[in-house]
Amino acid sequence: MTETLTIQRPDDWHLHLRDGAMLAAVLPETARHFARAIIMPNLVPPVVTAAQAAAYRDRILAALPDGFGFAPLMTLYLTEETDPDDVAAAHASGLVHAVKLYPAGATTNSASGVANFDRVRGVLERMADIGLPLCVHGEVTTPDIDIFDRESVFIDRVLDPIRRATPGLRVVMEHITTSGAVDYARSGGADLAATITTHHLVINRNHILVGGIHPHYYCLPVAKRETHRQALVGAATSGDGCFFLGTDSAPHTDALKLSACGCAGCFTATNTLSILAEVFERENALPRLEGFTSRHGPGFYRLPVNTETVTLTRGEPVTYPGAIQTDDGPVSVFDPGFPLHWRVTG
Repeated sequence: MTETLTIQRPDDWHLHLRDGAMLAAVLPETARHFARAIIMPNLVPPVVTAAQAAAYRDRILAALPDGFGFAPLMTLYLTEETDPDDVAAAHASGLVHAVKLYPAGATTNSASGVANFDRVRGVLERMADIGLPLCVHGEVTTPDIDIFDRESVFIDRVLDPIRRATPGLRVVMEHITTSGAVDYARSGGADLAATITTHHLVINRNHILVGGIHPHYYCLPVAKRETHRQALVGAATSGDGCFFLGTDSAPHTDALKLSACGCAGCFTATNTLSILAEVFERENALPRLEGFTSRHGPGFYRLPVNTETVTLTRGEPVTYPGAIQTDDGPVSVFDPGFPLHWRVTG
């Protein structure tokens, strides 16, 4: 049995860092193992202009502890008022690496998202011209659609029409949760990719609902049936270059997670690599872990692979803290529900 595994230093292609005290507390949990991350722009207010993205980047770098090498890859929040020229200038400067599409009301801090997709057509066409990726939260939000069907309906009614109407638009389907999304990502050619989260490789909807409601497993998109989880594991461990890691690690204080209207999100930054090694080992796919965590994402985003490496070692179960302490309150670390035998040792 493999006891050590050395891979190129990984990147996280979907990360929430929040701001202020929360940012300062959770940033080291990512920077400890990851070289770069695509930073989500759904702050309050959202990051919608190049100037706001630059200011947010500066706050992230100011919060980075000494000795940590980490590069935040900034994004802009797409609204119906987004200026195509501002987007193009931000991309040309090297500041912005993607634009994020939130359907209005789809998830945390998405009220400023897009309701009328015809109003963002000019932005999408400019992005196709310059090769700037669109990251999509792939769910419809109309109340007549069941929450477990939101992803599949989004692909049919929104994503596929957008891609057909905008040839050359490069799209990342973020945090996919269904076998149908896996199939669609594979069918899209070089301009389509998909991220898969750590937690969606581990949990299905039973983890949220069986034996009582378990708020720390509640996320959006919500976890689906076990057959869909198995399809995600198959995609992540397949070696297919269109799939790569985007943790969607999303910190909320326990007070907000355990409230009468609990926030959606799983905080996985602390133990992601240990969990992934366990998942890939179970599938006899450890040699493909590097592709999923470290190579496929840079390939799609047209960035170099990191030259540094990390080493994971297998041994006695790893103990992680149950929560990260912040000035706003504790943030529970995602519990996969099984022992983790892999730890980062170098």
